[in-house]
Amino acid sequence: MVLAFLTAIGLLYAGLALWCSFQPRVTSQTVGFELVPGSGQSEFLTVYGGLELGLALIFLWPWVRPQSTEFALTSCLLVHACLVLFRTASFLTYSGISTSTYKLAAGEWVIFVASAILMWRR
Repeated sequence: MVLAFLTAIGLLYAGLALWCSFQPRVTSQTVGFELVPGSGQSEFLTVYGGLELGLALIFLWPWVRPQSTEFALTSCLLVHACLVLFRTASFLTYSGISTSTYKLAAGEWVIFVASAILMWRR
């Protein structure tokens, strides 16, 4: 069950990394970013493409090294706990949040809660 969960999350992040890397204008507009030519584009590609691909590989790593499953699950829980914490702070701090951002937040909460449940059951 844990491997299936990590695989789904890993593939989700791999897909997001590809989407952000190959359609940065579309994805940046979806999350409310304005891509400034040069540095802004570089930063978006690095963080939204590179970091998301790195997360995907962490979550998929148990396929290569099954003994890494607990590390991958713990990483998933910690990453999404931080995302939920900061997303919640952003909702309390800023106004004019778009529907797409609320959908991202819902997904982050689902992954966080599922990770926590899977960790608790282990």
